[in-house]
Amino acid sequence: MQKKIQIKIPVSGLGNEQLVKSLLANEAGCSENNITGFSLLKRSLDARSKFPQIHITASVFINEPFQPRVLFQQNQRDVSRANKSVIIIGAGPAGLFAALSLIRSGLRPVILERGKDIRARRRDLATLNKEGIINPESNYCFGEGGAGTYSDGKLYTRSNKRGNIHRILDLFVGFGAEENILFEAHPHIGTNKLPGIISAMRDYIIECGGEIHFNKKMTGWSEYREKITEIQTADGDRLLADAVILATGHSARDIFRLFDQNKKEIQAKPFALGIRVEHPQELINSIQYHYEREQGPSVPGLPAAAYQLVHTENNRSIFSFCMCPGGIIAPAATNEGEIVVNGWSPSKRNNPFANSGIVVNIEEKDWQAWSKYGPLAAMYFQSSIEQKAYALGGGSFKAPAQRMTDFVNGKVSTSLPSCSYMPGIGSADVPSVFPKAISRSLQHAFPAFGIKMKGFFTQEAVIVATESRTSSPVRIPRNDKTLAHPQIINLFPCGEGAGYAGGIMSAAMDGERVAEKIAEIFSTKPIIHVNA
Repeated sequence: MQKKIQIKIPVSGLGNEQLVKSLLANEAGCSENNITGFSLLKRSLDARSKFPQIHITASVFINEPFQPRVLFQQNQRDVSRANKSVIIIGAGPAGLFAALSLIRSGLRPVILERGKDIRARRRDLATLNKEGIINPESNYCFGEGGAGTYSDGKLYTRSNKRGNIHRILDLFVGFGAEENILFEAHPHIGTNKLPGIISAMRDYIIECGGEIHFNKKMTGWSEYREKITEIQTADGDRLLADAVILATGHSARDIFRLFDQNKKEIQAKPFALGIRVEHPQELINSIQYHYEREQGPSVPGLPAAAYQLVHTENNRSIFSFCMCPGGIIAPAATNEGEIVVNGWSPSKRNNPFANSGIVVNIEEKDWQAWSKYGPLAAMYFQSSIEQKAYALGGGSFKAPAQRMTDFVNGKVSTSLPSCSYMPGIGSADVPSVFPKAISRSLQHAFPAFGIKMKGFFTQEAVIVATESRTSSPVRIPRNDKTLAHPQIINLFPCGEGAGYAGGIMSAAMDGERVAEKIAEIFSTKPIIHVNA
């Protein structure tokens, strides 16, 4: 008999399989000897009381042979001589998982990535952090693995409708992620471990006969009868394919401009904008785990605490975004002259600070001053905020900052607390970066958050501007049935950059969905390549 059972264990019992088995047997009303094995289905931390507990849901095998969890297997398949090939623009999660799906369907993926491979990209990030020098094609947003590779590796999604969540998680494990991502309530790989997983995916794609080309930036295309016939790149190459998946990410502004210049349909879309706030992690721990900082936690072994906050002000939603326990604030700009910040955590989440984006919903009324740019109005508004922040910071990606209490009170800070942002921070009037309606919403939200989390509103916290790349400010439309662009029937907008995803998991699922649709189309109505 198999039975789904829920139990609670003390935090100190984490990893104690004998304790878990004993509690499962007690809940099942049987002897431990009758349990032949169990698989964890879900594990979460309940920290609502002074004595946090771990909630576990397990599939328990009673008086029958135990069957270990079977993961989805991405088997080796030679597609080097496939009849059809698909160019994928971008090697982020949407592009990589699209490639894996194409291989399963017997199609050959050819990935063009404007940035560098994992190892070379890491050197460019070090230069940006230490010297304030940016490579516009290789940074926290561009390069192998996409923006998620060096910005935390959270695997959260709230939607089961977008695709097969379990298959995506299984594939991550198959390429090297720890198995706990299959059952943790909030799975997280960690920026230190993601590069190895992405490299394993790349090796597999190449071994199967697919291709990945780095430093290969798309600059244009040729069309014939509403079909792309070739892709042109910055180095002068012209590549042919039967279909194209566009998975360029939320920061590829040149791609949005390219669509606009070619009079291809795109749309401005709402996004979120704000700042990143950083507290001492120990302060957040004491708030969330209900203890006095001076006395320390009553329960040892607690992980770095997270939080999730939301406040409504004048019909605007202000909320926490991409919260990073034990994390670091990173410079996520893609060009000189702009400040963009993001956050990430290593797998152990053991850095001394906790950071989170605190952002405000941005609507059409906010970008009216940029309406002359048509469908790019929201993008140009976003860019203007980033440029203001850069000027206020004084250059070299030094970010404008303010103590939280001073930010709320409209006072430039005379001193700033320590901060994990490596290019450095400088005291400034951060609210001046934003339109008044947005800065006021943020200023009113922090005291409200302090009521929900006593101690959150404090001068120990530092505000760093700007958190502006929460999602794409442009949507590239696609047909609901074919998933192709309405004006180019073999071009498939995909992932975060096209406005159809909001993180690693949803982007990966959208990549699979588009690839599966292409395989379906090829099997029924093959696209015949015609030279321009």
